[in-house]
Amino acid sequence: MGKWQDQRNFLSKLSVHRVTNASKILASYYRSRFNQQPTISGLPISLSVEPTTACNLRCPECPSGLRSFTRPTGKLPMELYQQTIDELHPTLLYLLLYFQGEPYLHPQFLELVEYAAQRNIYTATSTNAHFLTNEAAQKTVASGLDRLIISIDGTTQETYESYRIGGKLDKVLEGASNIIRWKKKLRSRTPNVIFQFLVVRPNEHQIDEVQQIAKKIGVDEVRFKTAQIYDYEQGSPLIPNQEKYSRYRQQADGSYAIKNKLLDHCWKMWHSCVMTWDGRIVPCCFDKDAHHVLGSVQEKSFREIWYGEAYQQFRSQLLQSRQQIDICQNCTEGTKVWA
Repeated sequence: MGKWQDQRNFLSKLSVHRVTNASKILASYYRSRFNQQPTISGLPISLSVEPTTACNLRCPECPSGLRSFTRPTGKLPMELYQQTIDELHPTLLYLLLYFQGEPYLHPQFLELVEYAAQRNIYTATSTNAHFLTNEAAQKTVASGLDRLIISIDGTTQETYESYRIGGKLDKVLEGASNIIRWKKKLRSRTPNVIFQFLVVRPNEHQIDEVQQIAKKIGVDEVRFKTAQIYDYEQGSPLIPNQEKYSRYRQQADGSYAIKNKLLDHCWKMWHSCVMTWDGRIVPCCFDKDAHHVLGSVQEKSFREIWYGEAYQQFRSQLLQSRQQIDICQNCTEGTKVWA
């Protein structure tokens, strides 16, 4: 499909309501920054929804992989999901069906996609591609999914499984090939298929090779992602030597510090949020264990939560001192509009 066609597809989802809502959100974000007081007008432009916390792999630095959640685990009930989409779809532009876990382990995952796609919301997901069988690939293309991010963190089995523990590279390549083949068979421009390469020290020498593999299969894009390391201060064998692919910089005393300046504002707190599988609303994807629950759609409407006291207090705290918020301390995102 290609990056430019994907952008055209994204823009095709715009409507008067969605453009008006985005304008209100943008204005309230800048007004809040200027006044140092949180104001909010409009509903989120973007939403991440967690289909399930279950995963077939055991990746380090991942709560799903480590089985280390302190919050409840499970899968998203269809009724709860439909309730949220029904409330938000007039203004919601982008839906990421992913937070923690492997989305394809949800037995109704493609029904979740279809429900949003039928309401002209741009839909995306991220997968380790181990479940993209021929049948699943056909259904994925037919579902209306707009973007499919496939994690591929190595070009040899040895390198791949050093991070994607328990994974099989040949399954990833087979799954990607299945999607491309069915796009051609069904003459579909979607989903836009992206190889996402999480750059860590064991695989950074394979950056050129993954681009060659993507071209051979027919993948639309390759994106390189920096890795979040939980205990980075004294270094980690995962921190790459190529600094441009690292979130951290080594200091004169040998310790490491995050590159990002923790400025006291965050675009994400105004335009997006995350819903866990059981309906809890948390600020962003850095709150993987849902320590900052701002409300639950099982108890209140989304609008009540979005405009509620807990959300406003969190935005206020961020505007006053972002460094005091634990999930912000290892963050490299969110400070720029459209980041």
